[in-house]
Amino acid sequence: MRIVNPSFGLAAAGGEKIALKPVNWASDAIALVSNSKPNARELLAGIRDKLGAFRTVDNIEFLAKDSASQPAPKDLIEAIAGKYRGALLAIAD
Repeated sequence: MRIVNPSFGLAAAGGEKIALKPVNWASDAIALVSNSKPNARELLAGIRDKLGAFRTVDNIEFLAKDSASQPAPKDLIEAIAGKYRGALLAIAD
């Protein structure tokens, strides 16, 4: 998995290579990440409800940045990368 935070850019080429497998959206753990803007949580809750029509939602969890005006903190990005196979982000107004 590659997570890119546009405020920090991409990692240098030649870094550690990891064999990746595709995300199984029907069963893998998914992070629903809010940008903390109004209605972001409601938007993501609607997506979670829609996903519940064809999969279990026990391993779909909500996370949020502290502020819409700041990039996601490093510990949040690391938590998402360590626990979830996929992430859906609420990033638009």
